Amino acid sequence: MIAGKDFRLAEEIDYIQGRAAERSGRLVTVGPLVLFSTETGDAWVLDPADHLAARLARDGDPEEIYFEETEISIAIGWKGTYQIHGDAFVFIDRDTARITTVLGYPTRRLAQLG
Repeated sequence: MIAGKDFRLAEEIDYIQGRAAERSGRLVTVGPLVLFSTETGDAWVLDPADHLAARLARDGDPEEIYFEETEISIAIGWKGTYQIHGDAFVFIDRDTARITTVLGYPTRRLAQLG
């Protein structure tokens, strides 16, 4: 866990996208956020308090994400919301209302953080 001023979101996003490119599973908490990568090359940033989510990588390829950070605040362009149902990670896209269900993510660990 990394606290408040001890992290830069841009560096954490780069780190987790790099792990996804290497197909290495990692889970990092930074302040109120959770970033994780998987062995399938996916990566996400989550806000467990509000169940917000944005994909950072798919199949090892980085995805664009809008964010701004200052010394006192962070703004993220959340793409949708997520839910965890047992072993299933369910993402609901805000723009299209498309629902994507993925198995194999660290859902038990993610559920503990929410």
